[in-house]
Amino acid sequence: LDSLLQEKVMAKKTDYEALKEKLKEFLTTFTTTDDEGRKLFKYAVQITNIAHREQNSLTVDLDDVAEFDPDLAQQISNNTRRFVMLLEDVVDEQIPNYKEREPVAKDALDVFIAHRKLIEANIRGDDAADGAAVNRRPENQIPATLRRRFEVLVKPLTTDKIIPIREVKAEYIGHLISVKGVVTRCTDVKPMIQVATYNCDKCGVETYQPVTKSSFMPLINCPGEDCRVNRSGGRLNLMTRGSKFTKFQELKIQEHSDAVPTGHIPRSITVFCRGEATRACNPGDHVSVSGIYLPLKKDGYMGIVGGLMNETFVEAHSIVKINKQEDEEVDDTEMSEEEVRDLAQENFYEKLAASIAPEIFGHEDVKKALLLLLVGGVDRNPAGMKIRGNINILLMGDPGVAKSQLLSYVDRLAPRSQYTTGRGSSGVGLTAAVVKDPLTGEMTLEGGALVLADKGICCIDEFDKMDEGDRTAIHEVMEQQTISIAKAGILTSLNARVSILAAANPAFGRYNTSRSISDNVNLPAALLSRFDLLWLIADKANRENDLELAKHITYVHQHNTNPPQQHVPLDMKTIRRYISLCKKQNPVIPAALTDHIVNQYCTIRNQARNDKGMNTTFTSARSLLAILRLATALARLRIVNTVEKDDIEEAIRLLEQSKSSLAETRSNAPKRRVEDEIYSTIRAMRQDQTTLKVHDVRDRCLSKGFNQADVDKCLEAYEQLDVWQLNQARTKLTFVS
Repeated sequence: LDSLLQEKVMAKKTDYEALKEKLKEFLTTFTTTDDEGRKLFKYAVQITNIAHREQNSLTVDLDDVAEFDPDLAQQISNNTRRFVMLLEDVVDEQIPNYKEREPVAKDALDVFIAHRKLIEANIRGDDAADGAAVNRRPENQIPATLRRRFEVLVKPLTTDKIIPIREVKAEYIGHLISVKGVVTRCTDVKPMIQVATYNCDKCGVETYQPVTKSSFMPLINCPGEDCRVNRSGGRLNLMTRGSKFTKFQELKIQEHSDAVPTGHIPRSITVFCRGEATRACNPGDHVSVSGIYLPLKKDGYMGIVGGLMNETFVEAHSIVKINKQEDEEVDDTEMSEEEVRDLAQENFYEKLAASIAPEIFGHEDVKKALLLLLVGGVDRNPAGMKIRGNINILLMGDPGVAKSQLLSYVDRLAPRSQYTTGRGSSGVGLTAAVVKDPLTGEMTLEGGALVLADKGICCIDEFDKMDEGDRTAIHEVMEQQTISIAKAGILTSLNARVSILAAANPAFGRYNTSRSISDNVNLPAALLSRFDLLWLIADKANRENDLELAKHITYVHQHNTNPPQQHVPLDMKTIRRYISLCKKQNPVIPAALTDHIVNQYCTIRNQARNDKGMNTTFTSARSLLAILRLATALARLRIVNTVEKDDIEEAIRLLEQSKSSLAETRSNAPKRRVEDEIYSTIRAMRQDQTTLKVHDVRDRCLSKGFNQADVDKCLEAYEQLDVWQLNQARTKLTFVS
């Protein structure tokens, strides 16, 4: 009976030698077929590159293993740490068979090991030249880890599902898992010791100590044969040049907000990155992490205090950036010329704008402005000074005009963005907080929403409901694009190159048309001047518009998609790729357009001075920079390197249109004819001149939102009244004094 039990126990033991043979067969014989039908030894080529020091890692795809042996793939997935060690041993054995030449570049460790083998050969004879003499103790032999110049990474099966962070439990310990989330914290990349090498001050023997845990106790007494026999008590000194270090970084991954159940807070998981997996992402990135789920054993006092509780972590094997909504990798491939040509057809500007939030009715010009915000202007750095290129927009409107929906759509569309609300954000939460690093115990900075959205967009809803003290934290970010910190002995400046898209309600909940715009907006001028576009959206009752809006909303509600439109909306992926292509352009403004821009700015400034805040907001030199930013963004959108006059006119038109919904500021004011409005615009252009170019008049009126037919009708009507005269070619307008 005892012998039967013993046989049964022996049968259950895993035969790792047989598994090593199977892994060896897989690595050496597995082939794939290329486009031309030729066989390629996928892993044999990688081992050859490792032998020649042209590659630092061997990536084993479990899909390939499953094709070779499905049971073996399942075993690797369930006990990945052990199989990684077996694969390392197999590759170590195979490297001499695949080495065709000696590697050219030798590092300090190569020289150290070669020197050690030479000394062994001289002292003990040629038989000891392999560094592992028969009579040497294990700790005095050169370990395989020290000689190894590669790491083995395992890629999970494509059929394996991504596990929610909340569902990663004890049953997955030792398994290869995949999780996705947002990177909230990255530590600096630091060296982590893998093999500690010591030198004895008495007998000169090297001692090696492989380190597999997060901490280790350095050896003090020499275990060498001479010191042990003679009892000379040699002391060991750590040799950093003979030791092996690897790159180490710790990440904190937090689950997506849409995966958090009601009433819970988001869960986090710790990820340890070593070697090639480091520096793969930054805080704020959405990533998918594949790795081994392991417990973190604590030694010493912390182990006693912790009791039976163990912390866990994921040892990363691959980190891939993904899009927020889809579980697919970020598409970094550039658009081909054919794709760009298909997009850049007639009215492509309107088509792209209509593709932004197609489920939302109307707001064509608002969508154009949001498109320019996504593209952004061009940064300028003249002589150490910085002029930002990012565009900031404030949507201020009545309740129920889809402000928050537009914000959430832009948040989903932008590759890098953060969404927050006024009451749910503090000044520290937006900028940066000083926290104690649990790993090192140092005081470190943890970036807030604006830092995490660096080189992206920060959407702030309910902007008017923020505390004044918290709102002042945004002032520096909106113009200087940095956050200066002086807290807890940390003096630094963090980058926050971010575009801000904010939404707010007017001071009285709804627009009070009997008051001026500045009274309705009720935000400090210092903040308003930092927004390139202040978009005022009034909800006015109009039977035709209300009917169309109601039809649109009911269609979306019924069919769960946008109704048929003039342009077929592009999908998010195409828009993202096109915007990333646009951002590579650096358009410049030609000198010929300088006078035109200056004159237009002077006109806007003059109009604001005469209006005294009734129909205009605070205007400063920043308004001129806003025109330049919008114009360069429009040039980028056309993928050209020169700004044209049409871009300037469109930028000014957007500035004018941003207040168009408030054209009727007073309900009791007598309604003026369109011709009279155009006449007032032309009179404002006149100033001290007696003649004007009809082309300039038309451009100015069109930028104000009037159409061509009304302008021509006005020119004829006032010519008949002898207010002005037009020449025969109708190119010059002369005022009758």
